[in-house]
Amino acid sequence: MFKRLDIFDKRYNELEKRMYEPDVVSDPEQYQKVMKEYSSIEPVVKKYREYQAAQQTVEDSLSILNDASADEELRELASLELDEAKKQLPLLEEELKILLLPKDPNDDRNVIVEIRGGTGGEESSLFAYDLFRMYSMYAERKGYKIEIVSLNETGLGGYKEVSFIVSGQGAYSRFKFESGTHRVQRVPQTESSGRIHTSAATVAVLPEADDVEVDINPNDLEIDTFRSSGAGGQHINKTSSAIRITHKPTGMVVECQDERSQYKNKDKALKVLKSRLLKMEQDKQNEAIASDRRSQVGSGDRSEKIRTYNFPQSRITDHRIGLTLYKLDEVMNGSLDEVIDALVTAQRAEQLKESMNQ
Repeated sequence: MFKRLDIFDKRYNELEKRMYEPDVVSDPEQYQKVMKEYSSIEPVVKKYREYQAAQQTVEDSLSILNDASADEELRELASLELDEAKKQLPLLEEELKILLLPKDPNDDRNVIVEIRGGTGGEESSLFAYDLFRMYSMYAERKGYKIEIVSLNETGLGGYKEVSFIVSGQGAYSRFKFESGTHRVQRVPQTESSGRIHTSAATVAVLPEADDVEVDINPNDLEIDTFRSSGAGGQHINKTSSAIRITHKPTGMVVECQDERSQYKNKDKALKVLKSRLLKMEQDKQNEAIASDRRSQVGSGDRSEKIRTYNFPQSRITDHRIGLTLYKLDEVMNGSLDEVIDALVTAQRAEQLKESMNQ
């Protein structure tokens, strides 16, 4: 581990010098590339230097304590610093192990989130709307930007399905744990007798693909235009701006009708298609990984029941890690960090366990 840390430290110093070299400063693309690498290893290097400083404190303190000529006040101070540094070292070492864990290559990407009402009829569509609202409020808290790609509303204000792009640094690292089946237990608006019903909605989270990663042959695409449906005023009834793209080799169909511009709708639909194709390819690669080496937190499978939202008890339970919180109102208003942080911690613990077994 420490050999790797020394390499990071050396590379960090090199990048620090590179940032001020004329050829880098004058080339925005190169400067951005250097800055990106510098920023990615900075947390590791800073933590390593904290560790080295604690080690140095131990050595200096022992030297003073072993020096018979040192006065009593200095020896007392050295003893206190030695105790504190000894406590810090194992904690810093654990933090370094976590920082050195393999990073998900998708973590810094934007994401495409698709929510669909599942079992439970109209109530599941209302719950799909609630999930969209929860994610929108969470994105706002994190400083992310949301763009709707497609939306299919019901008469009561629910969503049969909604697709949207979340843009921002680290968006995928926070949203990736949301893939799966979300179950709700509450008295539906449509229920007159006051009985609690159980219904569900499914969520899929796709890392947004870069253009260079997914090469689509234009001849493989069937592109249709149609008139948008839903709220939107007279424009919707007069202009065929909505786009439907069918990828013939896979049969994937993507629709986008959120923008007034046909070009913008086509651009968004292609983003979703490329991201689905990238996810499909990544899933194939992941299937090659032995099941006992897979992370236990979040398979990304929409058939997996991951969370229950119990409204009568104000309870939210994440079944993957056994986490239960009695603060459902806060979570539904976008306060998701406590849940996601717990999932991140559980995933890291699993990764540490795997790395120790290798």
